[in-house]
Amino acid sequence: MRKQGRWASALTSQLSRLRIAAHNACMRILVVEDNEGIAAGLRANLMQRGYAVDVCTSVAEAWHALSTERFDAVLLDLGLPDADGSEVVRRLRLQTGRPGVPQLPDPATPVLILTARDQVQDRVAGLNLGADDYLVKPFDMDELEARLRAMMRRAAGQASPVIRHADLEVDPAARTIRQAGQKVEVSPREFAVLWALLLARGRVLSRPQIEEHLYSWGDTVESNAVEVYVHHLRKKLGQKIIVTMRGVGYFMPQEQE
Repeated sequence: MRKQGRWASALTSQLSRLRIAAHNACMRILVVEDNEGIAAGLRANLMQRGYAVDVCTSVAEAWHALSTERFDAVLLDLGLPDADGSEVVRRLRLQTGRPGVPQLPDPATPVLILTARDQVQDRVAGLNLGADDYLVKPFDMDELEARLRAMMRRAAGQASPVIRHADLEVDPAARTIRQAGQKVEVSPREFAVLWALLLARGRVLSRPQIEEHLYSWGDTVESNAVEVYVHHLRKKLGQKIIVTMRGVGYFMPQEQE
């Protein structure tokens, strides 16, 4: 317990070495962890690295969150107060639905187990239940983020860390965009909007669906924020990069017309 307490403090102390502002959200992560120090350290570090982060402390809270909100990934502790955290993975993977039809809870949500259980049989059991990855505490935040990005790339069917679309090259790790080889400066939330549409290209995302990638619980959501970000992206990358389906939402074509 003392070891975990020191490690939780170390997580928080890493903040001074990070330079990305906390509101620079790109992906929405659900942290399921009942240790307040570890949860706070994870949330603060991930927000500093550019993620929107929400925290739950039990299986019941996590299941309610996954049933009502959409997350890009889940970081899941196993030693939770009301049940073993593996129950979240088990129930999530049992969900059924029609392919390509959005649903909640989303059975395809990537899950990375974070736990002090370091026995091989524990890792095997977690992965066999349907977890996408398994990381033993204590861990390094750089390794956690690298695994998180790799896990979400696999979920999106992307082998390369850099996604190419028409004349765009988008690097989620560096959060950079190049068009025809030239770097294009965008704000963190403009990047988040483009990234969400890019991962779903060919499929329409409604404004609320895009907002889910941008904000954590308790954040103030401006009514026309998505429209403003789309306008800025079109101005910087071209009018045809994002298509509006009036009354429904926005999408990026599979290929540029």
